Amino acid sequence: MKKTVKITEEREVTLDGMMTIGKVENNLIRADFGCCEDVEIEPVVGRFKVQMMHNGDIYMQQIAKRIKNRPEFREDNSSLTHGRDGYFYVLFRLHESEIAQLPSKLVNQASALAAKFIAKYFKKGGKR
Repeated sequence: MKKTVKITEEREVTLDGMMTIGKVENNLIRADFGCCEDVEIEPVVGRFKVQMMHNGDIYMQQIAKRIKNRPEFREDNSSLTHGRDGYFYVLFRLHESEIAQLPSKLVNQASALAAKFIAKYFKKGGKR
């Protein structure tokens, strides 16, 4: 009879099994674990930090999903974002083929972002 196992913050589960470790075609490491117990666990797909130790122990920890901040203002190659940490971020991207235009585009777009910011947050002499 299968026993259903639910992994929670309060509960850890130890399972017996066999692991196969090897390299795949692109020379990356792959590890497959086959459980020998009759259990049913909720499937998980995600990004993990994995450490393989010299003695064969493997430790996995799921990485939290990145929460993207929505830009408040955009220009052709730049944006201004207010992060959840309270900081404002300016992102500027330009392909290397346009390197000669970088100084002028950077100045123009930064000025445009600043003007939009002032218009929104400092209207009629009031502060944010």
